[in-house]
Amino acid sequence: MNVKECNLVVAMGGPGSEKEVSMATGQAVAGALREAGCKVEELVVETHDVTLPEHVDLVVNTIHGTFGEDGQFQSLLEEAGIAYTGAGSAASKLAFDKVASKERFIAAGVPTPKSEILDSSQEVRKPSFDLPYVVKPPCEGSSVGVHIVQSEEDVEPALKDAATFGEQILVEQFVEGKELTVGVLGDEVLPVVHIAPRSGFYDMANKYPWMTGDGGTDYYCPADLDETTTAKVQKAALEAHRSLGIEVYSRVDVLLGTDGEPYVLEVNTIPGMTASSLLPKAAEQAGYSFPELCLKIAELSAQVDRNG
Repeated sequence: MNVKECNLVVAMGGPGSEKEVSMATGQAVAGALREAGCKVEELVVETHDVTLPEHVDLVVNTIHGTFGEDGQFQSLLEEAGIAYTGAGSAASKLAFDKVASKERFIAAGVPTPKSEILDSSQEVRKPSFDLPYVVKPPCEGSSVGVHIVQSEEDVEPALKDAATFGEQILVEQFVEGKELTVGVLGDEVLPVVHIAPRSGFYDMANKYPWMTGDGGTDYYCPADLDETTTAKVQKAALEAHRSLGIEVYSRVDVLLGTDGEPYVLEVNTIPGMTASSLLPKAAEQAGYSFPELCLKIAELSAQVDRNG
């Protein structure tokens, strides 16, 4: 499939909590693909009932979070026999579920923080390990519902909030250190990005100050790490990506502890893709312009056999 001769549909929006961020990604990707010489149509998805335009050769999926990133949209496209970008339905579902993906990390020997799963359908008990720890819903993106709990008085409110998102709560031991992220593109591991929030942690406000009106984050790419540490972080990211069976590309979030060891938090199968997003920042350091990156993702995706 020659992507430049195909009819591409960039799907964006979605019914989940990350619609606004997805719209920014989708519009940026559509513009970049046009700049790369592709024929592009934009599709704003509002509900789970999606009607695709006729004569679609490849759907470029930029729907973050629920529906777009959890395997549901991918399953619909697979049933319809339509090619699409990124991870397949099985890998998407696995990566989106932080509990299931952590189990896979542990089985594959990928370093990840100590954790416990709490049942939010019953009276929520405290985790067995000491403060501080991180409370998060397993199946939300963009740090939705995430709390870093430092004191006993904050435990109950954090657990109650996380319980509103589903039947399970993931509690992870807090790892003091640098927030890093690593892009994987095909078999290539991209330069490491250091994420430095100006205050607090990398939550919605610090990720998207243009959307929330406050917060902010500084980014350093490549991260100021020595060669050995860089290689260790990139190795952990690639192992995490592969342990989940992800096709084409991803962005792996890693904490570099004060002990110098990397700890994988999660793998994003549809990371932010505006020109200023983290994966494009890393790709630029590796020699890809934003249009080249978007075209590369489309080309690699077109080669994937979804029936295999």
